[in-house]
Amino acid sequence: MIPTPAQRRADVVLAVVVLVGALISAVLSAIAGMYGDRQAAMPLSVAYAFVLAVPLAFRRRWPSIVAIVVSVAYFVAVTIQIPELYAGNVAMFIALYTVGAWSTNRRRATIVRIAIIAGMFLWLTIVMLIDATGPVPTETEEVFSRAGAFSPYIAYTLLTFLLNALYFGGAYYFGERSHQQMRERAALEERTAELEREREVTAAQAVALDRVRIARELHDVVAHHVSLMGVQAGAARSVMPKDPDHAREILEGVESSARQSLTELRQLLATLRTPDGSDPEPDTAPTTRDLDAVSDLVEATRSAGMPTTFHIVGEEREVPGLVQVNLYRIAQEALTNARRHGGPHATAEVRLRYTDESVELEVSNTGRVGSGAPGLGQLGMRERAGASGGTIEIGPRSRGGYLVRTRVPLTTKASARV
Repeated sequence: MIPTPAQRRADVVLAVVVLVGALISAVLSAIAGMYGDRQAAMPLSVAYAFVLAVPLAFRRRWPSIVAIVVSVAYFVAVTIQIPELYAGNVAMFIALYTVGAWSTNRRRATIVRIAIIAGMFLWLTIVMLIDATGPVPTETEEVFSRAGAFSPYIAYTLLTFLLNALYFGGAYYFGERSHQQMRERAALEERTAELEREREVTAAQAVALDRVRIARELHDVVAHHVSLMGVQAGAARSVMPKDPDHAREILEGVESSARQSLTELRQLLATLRTPDGSDPEPDTAPTTRDLDAVSDLVEATRSAGMPTTFHIVGEEREVPGLVQVNLYRIAQEALTNARRHGGPHATAEVRLRYTDESVELEVSNTGRVGSGAPGLGQLGMRERAGASGGTIEIGPRSRGGYLVRTRVPLTTKASARV
C-alpha cells in the first residue's frame, strides 16, 4: 500500500508532535531526577528525541525499518538512563502498530513484530532477574518488601509484565485489525468500481439495443411503404397513356401509402419521445399491428400489382400481442421483398397456420431470387423471430421462388420483444 500525500503530511505532523513531546518529557524528567545522579546528560536526551521522532515521518513508507530504529533507540535510552520514557513508549506503540497496518509483506511484518516483542520481554526478564537477585536498596526495602510468597515486589513484577503484555498485544492487534479493514475497504472500492463498470456496460448495451430496435422499426415502416409506392408509381406510369383512369387509381394508392407511412412515422417518433417509452396512442400506433392486419398487407400488395392470396389454416387461437406484432412485421418485410425482387410476373401467397402448440406464418412467392448478400430486412426478421421465441426459415424454394416461414411455439409463454 502506498500512502497518499495527505497521509505523508500527517506523518510529518505526528513526528513533530512526538519530537516536541519527547523534548518536554526529557526536560521535566531531568528536573524531577528520574534516574538521580546516574541519568544521562541533556544533549543525549535531545539527540534521543530526534532519533525517536524523525523516523515516524516515514512510518508508512518503511514501517519495518522505522519500528526497528525506534525500538533500538528506546532500548539504548533506557540502558544508558536517558530521562525520558513516556514519548518513547508512545513512539514504539505507533511504530509497531504501523508495521501491522501498512506492511505489504505480511510474513516480514509478523517476524519483525514478534522479534521486537520477544526482545523487549527478554530484556525485561533479564532486568527483573538482576534486580531480584541483587541487594535491596535501603530506600525501597520497606515499600517493595520481598518477604513472603506473594510480596509487594512480586506483585509489582507481575504488574509490570501484565502492562507490557497489554501494551505490545494492543499494538499487534490494532495493527492487524487496521490492515484487515484497509483490505476490506479496498475490496469494497474495487467491487464498487466493478459495479460501476458493469453499469456503464449495461447502459451501453441498452443504448445499442434501443438503436437496433429503432433501426428495425424505421426499416419496417419506411421500406414497406416506399417500396410499395415505387411499384405503384411504376405501374401508373406504364398504364397512363392507355388507361388514365386506372393510373389515377394507382396514384391514389401511392398517396394513401405516403400518408400511412407518415402516420406510422409520427406514431413511432411519439413513442420514442415518451419518457417511459409507453405509447401515447395505443389503438393506432404501429407497434399495435397484429395478425388481423395481415389481410391489409395482402390487399396492399395485390393493389400494387402482385397477385397475392391469403389463407388461414386451423382454428384461430389467442396469440400474445407482441408475437402478433413481430409476425405482422415479418409478413410485411417478406411481401416487400417479394415485390422488390420477384419480378413483374411473380405471385405471392400468405398462409397463417394455427396448431395446438404453435402459430406459423408462411410467405412465399414464385418470382426470381434476389442476388447479393442478405440485407437488413432479413436480419430484422430473424431478430423478431428470435425475440418471439420462435424459428425462421428464409431462402429459395426447390421448385422456384422464395419462402419465408416462421414458427412460434405457444405452449409456453413467449418472451417476445418488439
